[in-house]
Amino acid sequence: MAMTNAAAPRFAIRTRTPVSTIAAVCCVVLVVVLAALPFFAGRSVMQNMFFILTMLSLAQFWNLLAGYSGLISVGQQAFVGLGAYLLFAWTILGGVDPVLAIVLSGAIAALVALPTSFLVFRLKGAYFAVGTWVVAEVFRLILAQVKILGGGTGTALPKEATNDAAFVQWIVQMTGERAAVARDKADYWLALILAIGAIGLVYGLLRSRRGLALAAIRDNEAASGSVGVDATRMKRLVYVVSAFGAGMTGALIYLAKARISPDAAFSLIDWTAFVFFIVIIGGIATIEGPIVGVLIFWLIQNELSSFGSVYLMLLGALAIIVMLFFPKGVWGTLAERFDLHLFPIRRSLEFASAAGDPKSSPAVEEEISHD
Repeated sequence: MAMTNAAAPRFAIRTRTPVSTIAAVCCVVLVVVLAALPFFAGRSVMQNMFFILTMLSLAQFWNLLAGYSGLISVGQQAFVGLGAYLLFAWTILGGVDPVLAIVLSGAIAALVALPTSFLVFRLKGAYFAVGTWVVAEVFRLILAQVKILGGGTGTALPKEATNDAAFVQWIVQMTGERAAVARDKADYWLALILAIGAIGLVYGLLRSRRGLALAAIRDNEAASGSVGVDATRMKRLVYVVSAFGAGMTGALIYLAKARISPDAAFSLIDWTAFVFFIVIIGGIATIEGPIVGVLIFWLIQNELSSFGSVYLMLLGALAIIVMLFFPKGVWGTLAERFDLHLFPIRRSLEFASAAGDPKSSPAVEEEISHD
């Protein structure tokens, strides 16, 4: 006898939790507050927030690369510096508006990352990490020879490329403020948009079918191939996406600085070591981890940066302590202990009766994606 539709169970995939719903509302409120910040905050506050937001963007993309794909790169400064130099090239040589130049710089950084991946992906483990650093050094040496962009000493953006930018002039017209003040606000708002975009892009990717593939690769790369996952293709996608984000962030950072040099743009400490610290302290392979980590890093930097080289030693000691006693980072440890997931990516399978009432039959949840 054929089974009727009334008796057929229905299944659904669930990712949202009560905590994540509350977190979503809080995030909307926080974004509104942050967007309004330039109207009641001073310049020093906006500069601090610009630093936090840009470092958060870099941390999110490095975390996607290392935490979800297992690609431990120590050469992300390659794309930060490349994006920054491309911004200067677009604005100085091409006369392109800086906001458009940021997007174009990220896109070209991603295009450069594609052939680069075929080279570095031939290396595994520690060799991959060293290979990415070598690539960054090659980029630095090449751009140090470009005389039209200042060569080894670098160059500065002309005033018209910063104060006369369309976004800055729009703010001047809307507020009546001086161009220098409007420029600070423009840089901050662009950093906020970039940080929100970075979190949204990473979260969207991890919630998609490609996110399931990344989870399979992270858990067991060899076994993931047996279920049809092309590990190399997925890793290459993540590598290119991370380069795109790093390129845009580098372009924005040096738009705000308005001056560039090869050593600064391709700094291993500023754009990779500090990002590594942020992700490890906050919690690798979590979206919330870099958010927590960048706040901790900013607080430590503000309090200890006056100690000079001792400050770097203290950062290293703290990172070692966290890795020894809290291997999943501050947020990772809290999330595991209290089951907190503000940006849930775990998928649970639950079934209900055909009547559509999940309470009419016992809810059965099965984790599909490893936490």
